[in-house]
Amino acid sequence: MNTAELFVECLEQEGVKYIFGLPGEENAHFLMALADSSIEFVVTRHEQSAAFMAEAYGKLTGQAGVCLSTLGPGATNLVTGVASANSDRAPMVVITGQAGLQRQHKESHQYIDVVSMFKPVTKWAAPVMHPDNVPEVVRWAFKWATREKAGACHIEIADDVAAMPATKRPLKRNYIRRSVADDKIVDMAMDVIRSAKNPIILVGNGAIRSRASKQLRLFAEKTGIGVISTFMGKGVVSRHSPQCLFTIGLQTSNLANSAVKAADVVITVGYDLIEYHPRTWNLSGKKKIVHIDFLPAVVDHHYQLEAEVIGDVAHTLWMMNERVTAEPLHFDIAYQKKTREQMLHLFSEYADDTTQGLLRPQKVIWDVREFMAAEDIVLSDVGSHKMWIAQYYQCDEPNTCLIPNGFCSMGTALPSAIAAKMVHPERKVLAICGDGGFLMNVQELETAVRLKQNIVVMIWVDNGYNLIEWKQQRQFGRHTNCSFGNPDFVKLAESFGCLGLHVDKSTEILPTLLAAFAADRPAVISLPIDYRENNRLREKLRIVV
Repeated sequence: MNTAELFVECLEQEGVKYIFGLPGEENAHFLMALADSSIEFVVTRHEQSAAFMAEAYGKLTGQAGVCLSTLGPGATNLVTGVASANSDRAPMVVITGQAGLQRQHKESHQYIDVVSMFKPVTKWAAPVMHPDNVPEVVRWAFKWATREKAGACHIEIADDVAAMPATKRPLKRNYIRRSVADDKIVDMAMDVIRSAKNPIILVGNGAIRSRASKQLRLFAEKTGIGVISTFMGKGVVSRHSPQCLFTIGLQTSNLANSAVKAADVVITVGYDLIEYHPRTWNLSGKKKIVHIDFLPAVVDHHYQLEAEVIGDVAHTLWMMNERVTAEPLHFDIAYQKKTREQMLHLFSEYADDTTQGLLRPQKVIWDVREFMAAEDIVLSDVGSHKMWIAQYYQCDEPNTCLIPNGFCSMGTALPSAIAAKMVHPERKVLAICGDGGFLMNVQELETAVRLKQNIVVMIWVDNGYNLIEWKQQRQFGRHTNCSFGNPDFVKLAESFGCLGLHVDKSTEILPTLLAAFAADRPAVISLPIDYRENNRLREKLRIVV
């Protein structure tokens, strides 16, 4: 057995099912070992896409997604997707090939210090320096990637090290039970909550990862406290719950922000400052905050805490529910109910719209939500459409709407949809992209065709980088040139072997979705979008209490 074969055995021990990536010369020994293993190597058309696929796999399973590249340009192509996973707290293990040890001390073909390059965008990065180190390095990478807060770890293996004889065996995969909060600090947190007049719960990505939804829903029902989520906390509380106040996250004053600003106590659960900074809802820094998370909070002027409850989030919420059962606590908050009623009205405002030509975002999202079942998965790319999905597409269950909001890289939705379909082949999977983001990784349509997946990609066409244009206009009163040309998306889809569809009537959205998901192959739907509604969204989301 050589080092590469031992490496692959270690991956099998970790339960790895898929590795996404591209072949190369310096990862050839690894690929040969992989070909004789139980692990499926999914060949992608770009390394960035491989990283996005591994990220989505990690988010949806809670297990580390794995991506692979060769050295040099292959490794540099991975960086954006790896940074995205690390910022969005998705468990990932990144494997890269490298030049042989005997030429790493000098200028050499395609050689760069890849480990140093990955250190700023991972939790941990290291090379395999000796065959005997492989079991420890692999076990540590997976353990650290999945440990809260989850993120990416990088392993480099040089070409000549991969070929060396190996005698060690894989290490046992162990399961760690997370530490739980102390009773005294939970009591302190409950005292703060009991003293509140208008409390609110703000949930983030950590509540999704911890599988805390059941306990959080129970706590909200018992107390009547409204729950509002970040973009990456969607679905922790069902959109149908009376306590659901939908989504916070727009960089402007809106209904959601106003509900949080009106609260005297904010209970944050799995909240990540990287998603949405507290200065947007606690500018004075004087709001009482109860922080419930796996790790201590980031120190910030706008995020000063009354109680900091550190430990397994689901268990902390269970402890709080036990206390509410023993000593009932209930809030009836009229202004939160008003917020929910206003949002529900906005969601349905254009449900019966019959526009032709440019389509209203509100109508598109309404029909998508009507069409997709509770467990189906929507994946958003980055752009103006992301703002509309975040505000208007609400969820029944966690992890059914994936919105990148830590690193916020364009080009994520299509490759992420491919991974989502691999994890949940029984569900409908819809990627929603702008025309800019779609073309950044359009080549992965071939991957979807090759895998015989019936994913659907919806492209909102406006022939420009609209979100940047919109923000420039708001800040400067004018904007730079953000426009570009586009191909015929129907013909482009067909050239890849996909079903290509175009919609320019509101009444055709639902029938087109039905046709797309009824196909025996990937489908692409293009539709012209009316982004003049962006400014209207900003005005409509304001609240008068």
